[in-house]
Amino acid sequence: MSIKNFFEPPMNWSDYEDIALALYEKFGDDFTESKIYRIRFTDLLEWVLALKNFEGTRDGSNEGHLEMIQSSWVYEWRDNQ
Repeated sequence: MSIKNFFEPPMNWSDYEDIALALYEKFGDDFTESKIYRIRFTDLLEWVLALKNFEGTRDGSNEGHLEMIQSSWVYEWRDNQ
């Protein structure tokens, strides 16, 4: 376990900004704003569930959470341009 992961608190479905940052760190500029908005929620769900420190469950997900994660990811992408 790296020092970074040791000090990172676990994420859950309502941690939109933390999840968005983790997705941006994972995918970088592979996804532009328009591509982020075209991601299928089924794919987004799997990517979120696979993030390190993510402790939410598939059953805890809903469309509202995924929409907020998607929007937060766009804002994170914009902040890094």
